[in-house]
Amino acid sequence: MADRAVSIFSGRESRYLAKKIAKSYGIELGKSIVTEFSDGEFQTSYEENIRGKDVFIIQSTFPNADNLLELLMMIDAAKRASARKIIAVIPYFGYARQDRKDKPRVAIGSKLIANLLTSAGVTRLITIDLHADQIQGFFDVPVDNLYASSIFYPYLNKLKLPNLIMASPDTGGTRRAASYAKALGCGFVICYKQRAKPNVIEQMELIGDVEGKDVVLVDDIIDTAGTITKAAELIKSKGASSVRAFCTHPLFSGNAYERINKSVFDEVVVTDTIPLKQHSDKIQVLSTADLMAEVINRVQNFESISSLFKYK
Repeated sequence: MADRAVSIFSGRESRYLAKKIAKSYGIELGKSIVTEFSDGEFQTSYEENIRGKDVFIIQSTFPNADNLLELLMMIDAAKRASARKIIAVIPYFGYARQDRKDKPRVAIGSKLIANLLTSAGVTRLITIDLHADQIQGFFDVPVDNLYASSIFYPYLNKLKLPNLIMASPDTGGTRRAASYAKALGCGFVICYKQRAKPNVIEQMELIGDVEGKDVVLVDDIIDTAGTITKAAELIKSKGASSVRAFCTHPLFSGNAYERINKSVFDEVVVTDTIPLKQHSDKIQVLSTADLMAEVINRVQNFESISSLFKYK
C-alpha cells in the first residue's frame, strides 16, 4: 500500500490517531515539530523534504482553537515547501454545527473555516460524518465525507441483538437512524425534544414503540451528553430491554462523563476521531485508522471511495 510520493503528518492533538493511520498505510509518520514561544505563539515546521509530494495532514479541529490554527499553519508551510498536493484529513470537523444563520447577526462558522482552509492552500479535504452535508458545498475543492457506519455495522452484527431497533435522539438525526434501520433490516423510533436554551432540554417525547426492544441510538456528536442520556432514560422507561448509543465524535464536554457513567446505557460506542479525556467502563472506542488509510490509498490510486460504504 505504501507510496513514496505520499507523506503523512499530524498536528499535536491528533498524533495518537495519525501514528495508527500511517502504520496501517505502511509508512512512518512524517517528522514535524511545533515550536512554542513564551507568549503562547507557536510555529510549525516540517523536518524532512516534502517537495513534489502528496502531503496528508491529520488534525481534528475540536476546541481549543489552536488545533485549527496549527492545521492552517501546517497547510501554509507545506504550500511554501512546494508540496504537490495538500490534503487535510480532519476526522472531526469543528464548527460544523454553525452551518447556517439560525438567528440574526451570527457568523456561519463552518463556511468561514472552509474559506480559511482553502486560502491556506488545501487541495482536498477528508473528514468523517460531517454534522451537516451541505458543508461540502462550502468548499471549491473535493471533499470526501466518510461514514463511521462502515465501522459500526460489523460491531453491531457481532452483538447479535435479538430485537434490534434504531433510534434518533432528536428529529434532526431521523435520516441517519433511517439509514441504519434500512441497512440492518429493522425499524426505528424518534425522540422529539424542545430546548429552553442551548444544551438545556425543556421537554422530550418518544415517537414509536420500544417495548421489549434492544434500542441503539445513533448520532454524529455527543457534546454534554444531556440529550442522549435523557433519550436513553425515556426509552428505558417505555420498556426497552437494552439501550446503547453509537456516536462518531466524542466531544464529551462539561458533565458528559458523569452523565454517561450514571446513565441507563449498556454501552456507548464511539470512534477515535477525538481522544477521550478519561476512562469509562461504559465507553467502547473503535478506531478509524484502517478506514482512513484505505481512503488515502484509494485517493492516490484514483479508485472509488463510495464503494467502501455499500453495506452488505
